[in-house]
Amino acid sequence: MRILMAATRLAGNDGVSLEAEKARQVLKAMGHEVIHLAGELSSDREGFEVPAMHFQDPVAREFAERAFGEEREDRTLVAEILEAGHALARAMQNALGDDRPDLLLVQNAWAIPMHLPLAPALLELARSLSVPAISHNHDYPWERERFRRTTVQPLIDGFFPPPGPIQLSINTLAQAALLARRGLSSLLLPNVMDFDQAPPAPRRDFKAALGLNGRTVLLQPTRVVPRKRIELSIDLAAHLKALGHDPVVLVTHPAGDEGYAYKDWLQEYARKKAVDLRFADAWVGHGEKPFRLWDAYHHADLVTYPSAYEGFGNALLEAIWMKKPVLVGRYPVYLADIRPLGFRFVEVSERITPQVAEQVDALLADPGLVRNWVEPNHALAKQHFGYPRLRRVLEEAIDAARRKTA
Repeated sequence: MRILMAATRLAGNDGVSLEAEKARQVLKAMGHEVIHLAGELSSDREGFEVPAMHFQDPVAREFAERAFGEEREDRTLVAEILEAGHALARAMQNALGDDRPDLLLVQNAWAIPMHLPLAPALLELARSLSVPAISHNHDYPWERERFRRTTVQPLIDGFFPPPGPIQLSINTLAQAALLARRGLSSLLLPNVMDFDQAPPAPRRDFKAALGLNGRTVLLQPTRVVPRKRIELSIDLAAHLKALGHDPVVLVTHPAGDEGYAYKDWLQEYARKKAVDLRFADAWVGHGEKPFRLWDAYHHADLVTYPSAYEGFGNALLEAIWMKKPVLVGRYPVYLADIRPLGFRFVEVSERITPQVAEQVDALLADPGLVRNWVEPNHALAKQHFGYPRLRRVLEEAIDAARRKTA
């Protein structure tokens, strides 16, 4: 089959882009051809770039501000969004030209309302192409505070996600909520990693290039948004400093998706705590940047992942794949779908306690203890969150989509 994978953005290190790439790899191994359609595409993705599909497009941002901002009464908004969606559908059709895929796989654009016109546009595109569709849903509107109140609730209920496509949920809590709230059943597809593949060889000059030689590296491999609770990583560094370490908190991903106020606050917070906080997104990532994300993981002494909320936990799987010890927040999906499987991490709830810092200190002092944690973690993740599971779910979703449109 020729599969068209569509999203608002398929570039960078965000969770949706990473999981979409894993799906592409597995679909290709299954014998399918995958092309892409998005507002932003990384250079290694074949397909069509339509800038108006990006969630940072001025039209999309204006609609989001009107739909979820302070002003609640806006009687013409739904009609304007649907009209913009129709125009965007035509733009996508023009970009595709004579290209006719056999199936549409939408990555999160039918789930989180970051780009309101894009959802009806994609539904119109699927109908115009007369192809079955799958909606890979990474975040639902009710899971984010900013989307819980809106004047366009009927639009949210109708398109995020829409009935019709085969639905994929990434955790059991979301799967149950989708059924309860919308009456839509879904297949369960957690985040995955290729645990059969060894990590790439690291660049040995990473620490020297970033001025980290001799430092205890606490790696925060996330975007700079408040729900990641990066301030807890700073607190941990302050505790470790008091215990005799020379820590640095290294954040790999950029700020900007939700503004820059949180980054500014973190810099001031770290200054007050006398903690060395580094933002390494200019050094680490895709494209022309000198180092890959895996270089940062390789040179980390501990991965910090103290999130309050995650759809699943991509960075957690990455840390397990790289065989690194992890400080993890007790976020709901972790407690429901990951912790019960028997993984070993240092856990944090609301704050970094002396006990948490002592656990980390013990790991940093004992490579043997680290091995006793990371090796079983790797085996468990390979069993539950490897590529074979992704392949099984994709096969089931494609078969169901074909049957639904037969």
